[in-house]
Amino acid sequence: MTLRSSGILTGMILYGVFVLPIGAAESPATSPAVPSAKPFTVQDAYPGLASKCLTFARLSDLPAGVVLKAEGLTITAKEVADEIAKAPQETQPQLKKNAFFVLENLATRKLVVAAVKAKMPAMRTDAASIAERDLLDGYFKEVVAKVEVSEKEVADFYENNKDMCGGATLDQMKDSLKQYVLQQKQQEAVDEHIRTLGRRMPLEVSSAWTKEQSVLAKDNPVDKARASGKPSLVDFGSTGCKPCDMLAPILETLKEKYAGKVNVVFVHCGQEQILASRYGISSIPMQFFYDKDGKEVFRHVGFIPQQDIEKKLAEMGVQ
Repeated sequence: MTLRSSGILTGMILYGVFVLPIGAAESPATSPAVPSAKPFTVQDAYPGLASKCLTFARLSDLPAGVVLKAEGLTITAKEVADEIAKAPQETQPQLKKNAFFVLENLATRKLVVAAVKAKMPAMRTDAASIAERDLLDGYFKEVVAKVEVSEKEVADFYENNKDMCGGATLDQMKDSLKQYVLQQKQQEAVDEHIRTLGRRMPLEVSSAWTKEQSVLAKDNPVDKARASGKPSLVDFGSTGCKPCDMLAPILETLKEKYAGKVNVVFVHCGQEQILASRYGISSIPMQFFYDKDGKEVFRHVGFIPQQDIEKKLAEMGVQ
């Protein structure tokens, strides 16, 4: 089992949890489904562009240069650009194409810090004396405090992912798998909490800026495949990762065998860090199966044999 951490830009790992959203709970979608009534939300107009606090933000005509507005909070395009400029040079081109992703991370951080500080008077604590990281750490520890993993959940995960365990028995893998499943459940709890936090607040984002960013965000091999009108198999992995390297020749075989019928896409997570982050990749290899409309129908973590892939494709109607 190969786990990867991609704490890029504002992301940080606290007690093993990405507390500032690094990936999507739902993988980004490709085709907008615009409702008949205004005002639109980001989710209404651009499904999957947002995955956390801006999922239900309202699209509005904001003042020039302002990309987000909420009670007590304004974020400008310049602030987003400045945030991108703080990232490593090699990731900046990717972030410029995913500026909405950057905005959502920035907004999440600001909204959570504001929520923590709002509680401080009742706690008789001076918020100004506490570092932002510590504020976030304490806040999210409360969010995940009651998250637990049962023995059955560990056993079920093992049964469904034996290939990623390299032949080890459940007893041999139990402790590491329990920690892995716990991290996944904690992340889900954090993601849902942040999404709910955003839904409760009257958030507005610039409609013109968001429309522009939605086009840029789709300029990647995964979203292009999903918009092609054909089923797609997307594998997120790397080189030098044993199960990933085992999958590489299988993917090449499938490309040839299903040419014209199925898109077979490999994403190198070390080279496409932001795309991997948007899709919530925390373990590699990870495969996503999409139908001809770009809708996710199945995902799998770890090595997957060719016959299992073809069985899944057959279930999707691919001959």
